[in-house]
Amino acid sequence: MNYSVDDKGYYGKFGGAYIPEMLHPNVEELVENYLKIMAEPDFQEEFRALLKDYVGRPTPLYFAKRLSEKYNTKVYLKREDLNHTGAHKVNNTIGQILVAKRLGKKRIIAETGAGQHGVATATACALMGLQCIVYMGEVDIERQKPNVERMKLLGAEVRPATSGSKTLKDATNEAIRDWINNPVDTHYIIGSVVGPHPYPDMVARFQAVISEEIRWQLKEHEGTEEPDYVIACVGGGSNAAGAFYHFLDSENVKLIASEAAGFGVDSGKTAATTALGTEGVIHGSRTLLMQTEDGQIVEPHSISAGLDYPGIGPIHAHLFDSKRAEFFSITDDDAYASGVQLCRLEGIIPALESSHALAVLDKKQFKPDDIVVINLSGRGDKDLQTYIARGGY
Repeated sequence: MNYSVDDKGYYGKFGGAYIPEMLHPNVEELVENYLKIMAEPDFQEEFRALLKDYVGRPTPLYFAKRLSEKYNTKVYLKREDLNHTGAHKVNNTIGQILVAKRLGKKRIIAETGAGQHGVATATACALMGLQCIVYMGEVDIERQKPNVERMKLLGAEVRPATSGSKTLKDATNEAIRDWINNPVDTHYIIGSVVGPHPYPDMVARFQAVISEEIRWQLKEHEGTEEPDYVIACVGGGSNAAGAFYHFLDSENVKLIASEAAGFGVDSGKTAATTALGTEGVIHGSRTLLMQTEDGQIVEPHSISAGLDYPGIGPIHAHLFDSKRAEFFSITDDDAYASGVQLCRLEGIIPALESSHALAVLDKKQFKPDDIVVINLSGRGDKDLQTYIARGGY
């Protein structure tokens, strides 16, 4: 089984580029150039230098002693929350903005749900002196106010998406409309492994630094480059794609993805795509998505704005379909409880997205000598109001 993208942009039967004719030149320009640009020694040198000196990589692979004791297994946390801007998103925005500059683009647009990708894009644009416009659902603007203010402080314009559920999918729709209207000077930095080819592959390659570091860090800790399990949350799935990337062909490394079940898989307020989704096209690629029988998108729900998406990236649809990865549907309540538990046991406040990955520890039995790496994709500062509103801690 091949888990990499093929030359037509597909992972198995998922992927491709289902786009309006007006976007073909933009997407073709990327397809023809992204791998060549990324392979250039001066690109790699600049990218690696920024990851090291600006982003603060490598991020630690931390042995969570008290969490390990509680679950009687070896739990390591990949601390993407310690990146500059507070999440894994910056790995991709730094990479894509370097590609955009080499393509001569002057204007950057992005979509964001939790706001972490928006902040990371605004950060990269400020660093490179480029205009930045971020589309964000009206609902997410309300529940992620600190990140909205960060984006504005960094010089970005935040434009609200007021249609549909007013969340991530609607912000993505608005960003695509903008790109259609401004095809020549604009680069669209997609924040996850979604969208038309080559975006899922390009984003996964930039995020692959996560699994690249896990390998050598685990060698230092445990004398092996391969854990028994890698666990990550999946909305679109960029942090999971990065955490899984260098282990995809290592069948002895088991991959676990946790998606947002919201109020429960059968509640009608959920984002459990693999449990409920069927094949369809969303935002330019064929994947699994929650839709009605006549193909209308079902509005998703999650306590975490970054997982509030009705589909998953085509790479994850393929991993699910091929049974390479095991998927868990985690409710709001379970994610919240796991987030609070990490605060109490390890002194780390996780993003509610990451808390969905932590919740797998309560859903699956691990052996005492298993090495379990959980990708802690972001920090919880942005979710403080949600933690406070829930209370009970």
